[in-house]
Amino acid sequence: MQTEIILAKYGELALKGLNRNTFEDILMKNIKRRLKPLGKFTYTRAQSTIYIEPETPDIDLDVVMDNMKKIFGIAALCKACVCEKDLADISRVGIPYLEEILLGVKTFKVEAKRADKQFPLKSPEICRELGGQILEAYPHLQVDVKHPDVTVMVEIREKHAFVHAGNERGAGGLPVGSSGKALLLLSGGIDSPVAGYRMSRRGVHISAIHYVSPPYTSDRAQEKVEQLCQKLTAYCGSIAFFCVPFTEIQEEIKKNCPEPYFTIIMRRLMVEIAQKIAAKDDCSALITGESIGQVASQTMQGLVCTDAVSQIPIFRPLIGMDKTEIVETARQIDTFELSTLPYEDCCTVFTPKHPKVRPSLEEVEAAQAHYDFTASVEKAVANTEMKIFKIQNGTPFSI
Repeated sequence: MQTEIILAKYGELALKGLNRNTFEDILMKNIKRRLKPLGKFTYTRAQSTIYIEPETPDIDLDVVMDNMKKIFGIAALCKACVCEKDLADISRVGIPYLEEILLGVKTFKVEAKRADKQFPLKSPEICRELGGQILEAYPHLQVDVKHPDVTVMVEIREKHAFVHAGNERGAGGLPVGSSGKALLLLSGGIDSPVAGYRMSRRGVHISAIHYVSPPYTSDRAQEKVEQLCQKLTAYCGSIAFFCVPFTEIQEEIKKNCPEPYFTIIMRRLMVEIAQKIAAKDDCSALITGESIGQVASQTMQGLVCTDAVSQIPIFRPLIGMDKTEIVETARQIDTFELSTLPYEDCCTVFTPKHPKVRPSLEEVEAAQAHYDFTASVEKAVANTEMKIFKIQNGTPFSI
């Protein structure tokens, strides 16, 4: 009986030098946590690869593969059959293993990677011998070394040989949790979920904060953002979601501050609140979906005014991206359709007709000084509600 396993291969992790074991340990924990609802597996680490073998035959490895493609830190992965390090066994086990794939194509080629240099045949010899036997077993096939329909891979490793039909691309990046923790300012728009995804891909464990302004914003607007948070758990793992009541602060801005500065003052107060929540949640930085020049508050001068109130770093992973690039990523992570639902968030409340595009810090501070927001900020923090979003059996859910 063929033994089929999954090979999860490192990318950037392989370059981590003395810190590599730490990154590998975090990646292994993330994989085990993600796959636990799918069944029992045996895990082995060697040669920049994690070998994942199901302990029972009823486990659907296609479902496992789909889950693992969303785990940051894995550069490539594949399903493979396990063979003895002997060409006869590689042919006997590997060729039937690929039957379903090879019957459905017209051309192929064989590639070999010989990590064990003690193996008696060199890579070109392995390719030639196995390729000939594949042609005998499947006479309809032709060899095409430049543009084959399928590439048959043979990997000669430390203890076994592995045969598969090529690697599939993984999520890449660094394992979540290897680069600290940060708080994402999550709106209902397209940009901020992408920002959270991109920072998680660099190993950051994210929490999320959202601001609601009833009755100006609806329950559906909040539900949309919570659904976006659920979507992100597929890549980012569990997310603490903080919902901040923001109506009073926005009404105070409207009553007391000059209209051209409404948005930039609102952003500054959001950052003040987020810092306080971040401190409670052990987050070392904030994340926003801002892109330079995209709207009036995202000019360089506007960002300087926002940053002035922050005592911790503000990461803006989308800062140099254009909207087309952001939308492409949103479609890839399946947040775009949700983000475009017509439920407005608090950022659209009391939008000035003629916002100040290039404000100076002195102007903004003077405009904000018309009212003391200290008590309102503390009240908003005190009344903030929190939920945890997790994945269970491959499906996001909240508790």
